[in-house]
This record gives sequence, structure tokens and C-alpha cells, in this order.
Amino acid sequence: MADKDAAFQSLDEMAAEGDAMDQAVEAGIEELEMLRAERDDFRDKFMRALADAENTRKRADRDRREAENYGSARFARDMLPIYDNLRRALQSADEAEQDVNKALLEGVELTMRELISVFKKHGIDPIVPQVGDRFDPQLHQAMFEAPLPGTKAGDIIQVAAEGFMLHDRLLRPAQVGVSSTPAS
Repeated sequence: MADKDAAFQSLDEMAAEGDAMDQAVEAGIEELEMLRAERDDFRDKFMRALADAENTRKRADRDRREAENYGSARFARDMLPIYDNLRRALQSADEAEQDVNKALLEGVELTMRELISVFKKHGIDPIVPQVGDRFDPQLHQAMFEAPLPGTKAGDIIQVAAEGFMLHDRLLRPAQVGVSSTPAS
């Protein structure tokens, strides 16, 4: 009988050993699931960091291009009165003055051409409306409005100053006089 007790005891021990192994397997499975969740969390954080880095690179590239194209806007605006003054000087000279001051006017004209050439080189294009064109609030600034027979409301009747675009942005609107609905 002692042999039977020893056999039962070893079976109990074996059962306890099996239970311990089952618990170890369950603990291993739980640890594996925790590691998988942690891996997924790190993968998500990595993908988000990668996307943030790509967005930052794109934003920096866009900011660099904008600075390259539009960084000189303030300087360009400061140069526009010089253009206006040269244009006025050329327009104000009458025929008698043109003969007397031919060399001076030629110098002013050459300076004006050089300024226009530099403007074009840097993407500054003039907006030159003509009398009779339609008023466009995106490109023109109405300085006054007056009824003028033979025109429609919204037609340009006088150009006071040319406007300018810097690449695709408005640097200064053209200053114009606009026809109002003629009085009847």
C-alpha cells in the first residue's frame, strides 16, 4: 500500500506540475500580448513622427520658395515711387524742353528702361489698364467715380497710376477713375 500512496503522490505532484506549467504558459501569453500592444504603440508613434517630419520638410520648402519669391516685396514697393517719378518726368517734358534737354531726357529714359528691366528680372510686372477697360477690384483701386456720357458704369475713364504684380501677388493696384451710371 505504501507503493500506492507513493504513486498517488507522484500523480498529485505531476498534476501540480502541469498546473504550474499552464500558469506559466498563460503568463507568457499575457506578456506576449503586452509586448505586441507596446510594439503597435511604438509603431504608431514612429509613423506619426515620420509624417510630422515630412510635413515639416514640405512646410520649410514652401516657406523657402515664398521667401525667395516674395521676400523682396517691401523693397519692390519702395522702388515704385521712383518708377512713378521717372514716368512723370518723361511725360511732363513738352516739345520745346525735349530739344533743349535732349541729353537729360535721354538719361531719364535709359534709367527708366533699366528699372523696368530689373523689375522684369525679379518678377515685377506692371498692370497697365487702358481707358475703356472694365474696372476689376482685384487689380484696380478706384480713386474717384464720375458720370461720363458715352460710357457704361464700371468703365475706366482715367488712369492715375499703374499697378504692379510681384509674381502672382498684387504689389500695388492700378489707381483709376471709374465711370458711374450716367445721369439722365
